[in-house]
Amino acid sequence: MSRQIFIGGHLVLTLIASLTVPQSAGWVCMVSSIVLLVLLGFIGKKAKELQQSSLSLEESPRPEEQKSTIHRLRDSEQIFDSLFDHNPNAIAVFDQFGNFTRVNAAAESMLGFSAGELAHLPFITFVAQDHLLVTLQGFDQVRRGHASSFETAIIHRTGYRVDLSATGIPLAVEQETRGSILIGQDITERKRVDAQIRYMAFYDDMTGLPNRLLFNEQLNETLKAMKSAGTNLAVFYLDIDGFKLVNDSFGHDYGNMLLMQLAERFTRCITDRDFLARSEGDEFSFFYPNVEDHNDVMTLVAGIIRVLEVPFLLEQNEIHITASIGIAISSDENEDAETLTKYADIALARAKEKGRNEFQIFNTDMKSVSLNRLKLESELRKAIANDEFELYYQPQMDIETARIVGVEALVRWNHPERGMILPKQFIPLAEESGLIVPLGEWVLRAACKQNKEWQEQGYDPFPIAVNLSMRQFFQHNLKGKINQVLLQTGLDPHYLELEITESMTMDVEYAIQSLLELKELGVKISIDDFGTGYSSLYYLKRFPIDKLKIDRSFVRDIMIDPNDAAIVTTIISMTHHLNLKVIAEGVETKEQLHFLHENQCNEIQGYWFSPPVGAIQLETMLKKEEVSEVQ
Repeated sequence: MSRQIFIGGHLVLTLIASLTVPQSAGWVCMVSSIVLLVLLGFIGKKAKELQQSSLSLEESPRPEEQKSTIHRLRDSEQIFDSLFDHNPNAIAVFDQFGNFTRVNAAAESMLGFSAGELAHLPFITFVAQDHLLVTLQGFDQVRRGHASSFETAIIHRTGYRVDLSATGIPLAVEQETRGSILIGQDITERKRVDAQIRYMAFYDDMTGLPNRLLFNEQLNETLKAMKSAGTNLAVFYLDIDGFKLVNDSFGHDYGNMLLMQLAERFTRCITDRDFLARSEGDEFSFFYPNVEDHNDVMTLVAGIIRVLEVPFLLEQNEIHITASIGIAISSDENEDAETLTKYADIALARAKEKGRNEFQIFNTDMKSVSLNRLKLESELRKAIANDEFELYYQPQMDIETARIVGVEALVRWNHPERGMILPKQFIPLAEESGLIVPLGEWVLRAACKQNKEWQEQGYDPFPIAVNLSMRQFFQHNLKGKINQVLLQTGLDPHYLELEITESMTMDVEYAIQSLLELKELGVKISIDDFGTGYSSLYYLKRFPIDKLKIDRSFVRDIMIDPNDAAIVTTIISMTHHLNLKVIAEGVETKEQLHFLHENQCNEIQGYWFSPPVGAIQLETMLKKEEVSEVQ
């Protein structure tokens, strides 16, 4: 339903009343502030009319009009006072020097001072140091007669910081600015949550180091600066020798302790100009700007080796660690971050081939190492044509009923000579080569066909989840292709779930439009590996999705790492507030299951319940469920 708001007989705006509670609250704040501003203009206009009518009273005495204007002006002032005093946003009026002349209750609460205490004090004295410049610029724009919107931060009387979304409006008399009004909305919590999600997206929660995503982002920026300055940089990829043996011998807790000690030691090897990240597992990456020659590289390598020479102490156990290092140095060629990291990775592979405690600097001869990848790519093309792939299905369990409520389709490659090849060995190659598109289409068709067959065999229907690759998601005809597969296989769209990753939603508007188109088909949509990318809560609530999938990297250590436990709890709570389902992947222990159940996670997926299985094995599991239900 629509509601029209009139002031002084004029339509101000139309408010759509059919909103959810959080939306309505936000709209009420915004609408009341807009109405307040409209009333300011209305009061000023009527005051001017009254003044003009007084000046012309002798020429044209019309007391009834003058009296009517005075009444309307008083009514408007009363409405203004009510909106000002009771507005949930903080509102303050300033003189031309930026000193307080009036504040409402919300502003008093936000600052911790009464109106009397604030009177004639300059607002700028309450502004946080890091926001002084932007605030002064905003007020300067207002003094010049223009409205200004900006984000700032103020310090409460007790010392805590309040982040504000502020709008300043000039108060003019005879076209001369005599003061201003500032309307501020408290966005402290939003900032905190966004910062937490950004940290989850760009930092490794165990070591506190930047992750691969942030490393690549910073490398790109630094590489551009180095090229402009005519200097080079070096990229180091470092892999801990025998790390798996530490995990297998002492357990994952010791492995994690070692990683944290390594991160602390590697931090000593860098300066403020350099950059260190934990890429994944036991791999670390560095880049060093302003590298002139191989002598500089040798000095850097010596520093890394030196910090590793001292034994590591894990509880009462002394452990000696070495590392393999691959290095790539930028040149005058048109190299980007992706190319340099690829070269460093090739050099690392060559170093590991030579044994432990080795380092290699990339050279053009190493490109021959890529021949094997080219051969594998050729075989991958043939595999798609020869239908050498097979789907495995990992069940998704309802945490309350312990029943299968869905499956995720996972592809395997039955190579005629090499045997079964797991996804991590060929999916990256498929993505780089573009073969992920035809492979993804094969997976989609095979999954829909199999799910329809299960339904025809009489099993209770459930959704089948299929991963969409980045390349697939950005196809302009994706909706048409998926619709065609659904029509050809006869699967009801309700039983197809499309999984996307957070990185696919970085172009927010495109993502929203694409997801809306897919939702028109009737399919379900979930965000996979949630927490490893960056999704602002503001945008997340705009995405037409059904489910969030907590990444296994957070689930793995929830019983031993308080940070991971807090992150998982936060994601579950946030997901429920967005009216979405949440599923945790990588659940491998009863303790993890108990933790997730206590925190109201909806579903789980992982080896505790079942590894990925073939179609026949899954049918056996479904039959057992049916028998159990009958009994």
